[in-house]
Amino acid sequence: MHKKINIYDLEVEYDVDYRDIRYPRLEFRTGNLLLVLPKNTKDHKEVIDKHKNWIYRKNSEIISSLKESKDKKLVMDRTAEEFKEIVKNKVNLFLLECDLNINGVNFRNMSSKWASCSSQKNLTINTLLKYLPDRLIDYVVYHEVMHLKERKHNEKFWGIVNKKFCDHQKIEKELFLYWFLVQDLIKNSGKPPANLYIPILFPCS
Repeated sequence: MHKKINIYDLEVEYDVDYRDIRYPRLEFRTGNLLLVLPKNTKDHKEVIDKHKNWIYRKNSEIISSLKESKDKKLVMDRTAEEFKEIVKNKVNLFLLECDLNINGVNFRNMSSKWASCSSQKNLTINTLLKYLPDRLIDYVVYHEVMHLKERKHNEKFWGIVNKKFCDHQKIEKELFLYWFLVQDLIKNSGKPPANLYIPILFPCS
């Protein structure tokens, strides 16, 4: 059962997970706060109090995003085969444009991200991406293909992405909003919801 705590004017739900780690870590999963703490932590509420401003800010961002996501629409008439064909065509196009190559493209239901690119040059695409508009699919595919040039999300990487998607910050926010919509779709379909992992981590010293 989720625990609850009031931070200023917000009631924040959270869970605590004790692990063999040296430092506490704060994450937001499935819209709720997760405290990943060393096993010898005496009082988890001290960790919350220390980082309450960060928790408040991020939780407020999630609430705002949930409201904004209601105005977005999912693409419901695209088949799995059509989606795979779209992705493969985009991959080939971007590889040709940038003179790059990969080993293969895989499709599966991913619980924490839209796509990934491995160090072995394999692209993995979340099958749930099929519900997103074409432009967002283009961006996700391009983003992952560009990891063949630069593995890290550093200044060099975003400079590469910016050449084709100068509004990438806006698109990243849209992807964040659409994740909530897709999770609602899964929830309403009766299937177990994917674990919503929002990329806002706070490793604590």
